[in-house]
Amino acid sequence: MKSLKYTFIGLVFFFSACEENLEKPLLGSLTAGTFPQSESDAILAVNGVYNSLRVWNIHTGGFPLLDIMSDQMIKGSNPGDGTAIAPYDNFSHTATEGSGDRWYKTLYQAIRRANLVINEVPNAEIVMDEELRVRIVAEARFLRGYFYSQLVQGFGAVPLVLVTDPALDLTKTSAEEIFNQVIYPDLLHAAEFLPEKSEYSADEAGRATKGAAKALLARLYLFNGDFVNAEKYALEVIASAQYELEPNFADAFSYDHEFGVESIFEIGALPFPFDQGGNQYGNTMGIRGTPNRGWGFGRPAYPWILMMQANNDPRMDASIIFLGEVLDGVETGGDASTPDTTRVDGDIVEIEVYNQKIWHPGPGTNESFGHNKRIIRYADVLLMAAEALNENNKPAEALVYLNEVRERARGGNAGILPDITVTDQAGLRLAIENERNYELAFEGLRFWDLVRTNRAETVLGPLGFVKDKNELFPIPQSEVDISEGRISQNKGY
Repeated sequence: MKSLKYTFIGLVFFFSACEENLEKPLLGSLTAGTFPQSESDAILAVNGVYNSLRVWNIHTGGFPLLDIMSDQMIKGSNPGDGTAIAPYDNFSHTATEGSGDRWYKTLYQAIRRANLVINEVPNAEIVMDEELRVRIVAEARFLRGYFYSQLVQGFGAVPLVLVTDPALDLTKTSAEEIFNQVIYPDLLHAAEFLPEKSEYSADEAGRATKGAAKALLARLYLFNGDFVNAEKYALEVIASAQYELEPNFADAFSYDHEFGVESIFEIGALPFPFDQGGNQYGNTMGIRGTPNRGWGFGRPAYPWILMMQANNDPRMDASIIFLGEVLDGVETGGDASTPDTTRVDGDIVEIEVYNQKIWHPGPGTNESFGHNKRIIRYADVLLMAAEALNENNKPAEALVYLNEVRERARGGNAGILPDITVTDQAGLRLAIENERNYELAFEGLRFWDLVRTNRAETVLGPLGFVKDKNELFPIPQSEVDISEGRISQNKGY
């Protein structure tokens, strides 16, 4: 099997044709019930599920909305561009805005692809290596668990679809039921049957692993306040000895360290458009203007920059591109239509900067499509372990993992970022939250961290967050309307 980063040609066309045929069974042979017809069909199908990860809309409708809704980012781009997503900056977004609609529908399209593999490959009467058959199904179940976790965290109760051709009268299933019926079972199955990272060859980089399934379980158990299981699975990932921190923080995101020692799960991509293996996630946030690397949406927030400067945290320089900074021999001039500095009543509220974690070397905009988006990395697992251990009244063990992350961050400079020593639960809880804010900035985690710890109102309230409403996105109004009332709108929208 070829590397996921290079097995793209034909996948888009295969699945667009396959999904069209699933709507019109008489017009094609690759349909549920007759699919797959060969081992190569099964391989192509699961690769097509992975390819859903590169669809622009899979990333919160194409824009880094989870980061924009946190205190780490603002909308970005020039003031007159992206007015439809500007309301996410102050939580005035509505159910008719297109980003949420695109995200919701694309997640279901991805789930449909996964359902096809999960339902058809196990019992397909084809000559096929049985170990490969088991692995393919486990990969598809990992991906379905991931896609459903995004849906439930983002929208709460949603329709549960486990077949390729669902009924038309679906209603909502509670988030708790979806976690217990699908997400947890899928990920537990994946954790049992997937290989470890080291058991894959280099050309299989990017496939789901046992460690990825356990790390995602830890993340989701933490989200739901199950600290016992969060501790269990985070520590199992650590004990596996499959991962370690990159010695240099910046290398955790660099082109030269794709699928590196810190990577637990990431989306492989090529510096070309989607139908040739690209991932527009990086292009959306790339430098606007000079050099022309993208649209410039999702700009690091000035208060976050001030906080990092006050802490003398070197991770700031590896996370942010400042005007005048030179990367790979190219100076950042920025966008002429975007103010370098924005003031309100004389106070600076915004400066023109960009997200360095998505930087990809190369001469033009296509190169931004080649950024490998890191979904789970080892530093996150260490901090999840620390948080779970603290909540389980094991502060001494929690400090070990927290300080491992801080040690890497200070890069050998003993004069900064000293080890945390606080052991009272509340104080250590806040220290871990702060460390996640510094270490995992712009990675789509901060907003949900604040929601799950009931800190969103405190931190994001001044930005417009409304408790008991903005924890969730609105269900797309088009879905509410077409259901004729069977699917209700989320509270407050």
